[in-house]
Amino acid sequence: MSPPWGPPRLVASDLDGTLVRSDLSVSARTRASLARVEESGALFVMVTGRPPRWMAQVADQTGHRGLAVCANGAIVYDLHTERVVRSSTIDAAAAARVVAALREAVPGISFAVEKGELGFGREPSYLPRFDVGETLVAPVEELLAAGVVKLLARHEQLGSDELLLRARACVGELGECTHSSADGLLEISATGISKASGLAALAQEWGVQASEAVAFGDMPNDLPMLAWAGRAVGMANAHPEVLAAVDEVTGSNDEDGVAQVLDRWF
Repeated sequence: MSPPWGPPRLVASDLDGTLVRSDLSVSARTRASLARVEESGALFVMVTGRPPRWMAQVADQTGHRGLAVCANGAIVYDLHTERVVRSSTIDAAAAARVVAALREAVPGISFAVEKGELGFGREPSYLPRFDVGETLVAPVEELLAAGVVKLLARHEQLGSDELLLRARACVGELGECTHSSADGLLEISATGISKASGLAALAQEWGVQASEAVAFGDMPNDLPMLAWAGRAVGMANAHPEVLAAVDEVTGSNDEDGVAQVLDRWF
């Protein structure tokens, strides 16, 4: 095996703020770099907080048709067949306990859910910042039925860092709390589920060690994946916690930072 630190056997990259530019495009340079990764025999996997329904455009732009880790590790999605391979849900009872804890600790918080192939739902007070497609609007207790792959919580007056700090204090081991934006949005997965757990499961199936992987990211939801990989690379535009945790910092997502690193090896 090549590392440390020659060409990796596995390349894992976050999408928004990392591989994808601010205008939601993927540059020609990045597409070419990813093609060389796969032509070399190395593996490439997208590891994102996005749900599967938001994967088609980036898959088309990158030409990638393998497996992706979605919903912060809760879903493995086949980009070729457009099917969920497996998923990990927060069961309704556990999710209800998380909701109750957050409502008590953070007055004014509101909730939405990602239900995998069943789509997105929100309670009336939750105000999306972007088009979430067809939406079920209902009391959160109804939305939690049959479990969810990701529970979302929003607060209109708190930033994401402050919201995450408060959430971790009250949620504890009931779920995995993180965020990937600055606008008061919290993302909660089942206990033990993260980008690292989803990626590690695929790596084990492929016979790849963590020491043979490089990972790219920019936000706190990337930290478990970056800690797992043998080499962790943060974007110049990354959150301060990411910049403090990585082995190296590359250019921003708008400067083809991922390609800058991959071009050293491929």
